[in-house]
Amino acid sequence: MAVDTPAKIAVLGAGPIGLEAALYGRFLGYDVVVYERGQVGEHLRQWGHVTMFSPFGMNASPLALAALAAHDEDYVPPDSEALLTGAEFVAKFLAPLAHTDLLADSLRPEHDVLAVGREHYLKGDSPGCEERGDYDFRLLVRDPTGREFIDHADVVIDATGVWRQPNWLGCSGIPAPGERELRNQIEYHLPHVAGPQRASYAGQRTLVIGRGYSAATSVVALAMLARTSPGTSASWITRSAAPEGQIGPMIVLPKDRLAARAKLAQEANAVCADESSGVTYWPQTDVEALTYDAGRNKFLVELSGGQEGTFEFDRIVANVGYRPDDSLYAELQVHQCYASSGPMKLAAALRGTSGGDCLEQTTHGPQTLLNPEPNFYILGSKSYGRNPAFLLAIGLRQIVEVFSIIGDRASLDLYATALRPRP
Repeated sequence: MAVDTPAKIAVLGAGPIGLEAALYGRFLGYDVVVYERGQVGEHLRQWGHVTMFSPFGMNASPLALAALAAHDEDYVPPDSEALLTGAEFVAKFLAPLAHTDLLADSLRPEHDVLAVGREHYLKGDSPGCEERGDYDFRLLVRDPTGREFIDHADVVIDATGVWRQPNWLGCSGIPAPGERELRNQIEYHLPHVAGPQRASYAGQRTLVIGRGYSAATSVVALAMLARTSPGTSASWITRSAAPEGQIGPMIVLPKDRLAARAKLAQEANAVCADESSGVTYWPQTDVEALTYDAGRNKFLVELSGGQEGTFEFDRIVANVGYRPDDSLYAELQVHQCYASSGPMKLAAALRGTSGGDCLEQTTHGPQTLLNPEPNFYILGSKSYGRNPAFLLAIGLRQIVEVFSIIGDRASLDLYATALRPRP
């Protein structure tokens, strides 16, 4: 449904895709407000010590770089081939972008959008009817003081990501007995083992769960710590078997164009094969139950499958992926995929192209971003649901596509016409 300027667009989340979407909207003349429950780039800050696989040039739009150059003639962007940490990406790109003329007045940090509804409609009213789009969205917002208030918008773009909603580590993906109670004592993200959290892991025995690049990052960091800190060890479990002919679980893509990704996969497999690394790898193993012995400060973990029995650990790192939090739009008509929990049209397109190198992805057209709820869009990693293959470069193309719908101009592409910053 076309929306004319200067309609109001509420962007939820001030991460890379949220800020870029807000900039795109402001450049077109829309009234934009960006709600962020933390600070700009909040999720990236939380894994700020980790280096990104993709180079800077893949993760920033020409429109954003042009806006930065116009705002500050002394601004020098990172080299297009630079591999930045999450913290560097925020400091060198996102934070300066947030302070540009088009965005600074639109930002609302430490404002948490708790729920989004449709004025005069309940979820079940007029299913799939465009008439719902004739009325504003109602947003329940909590400000930094804790005060709640209602805001209104013509368009809502949810770019809140999935970082806040880790999957459960238990067998079959449901909570293991005891996991709910111990949720706050388990690390579901990426610990900074070589930095502020070193003392928490040095000389300790850690259980790492998961078979993706996050788990590989944690395992390699713990193996490095074990070289200099006696008594440090890790047991790495995955639900699946290792690829045929390998000891470790990571698939190394042939001629991987992301050298840092290939290097991490190789290092993770190598520590599994090295008996002196301090890492043991247990494939086809599930967590059945957890308890915590407070007197001894030990987790007691019951395992089944390839490695069976009850084992003691000092720390648990569960890098088991994330899922979208759909409570935000529970009163809107959003068709979700039964497998990924992402928006159905996009999820169906992604399932048809699953597997292989995520760099081979393309977007699947503006129509895949449509929901039954008019003028409500989910962009960024949240649009992929539980599918971990999202790339920032895909998110940037989603922005182009969604604004071709909002502006009802199929050929609209500001990235193709944006002035390049001076070298």
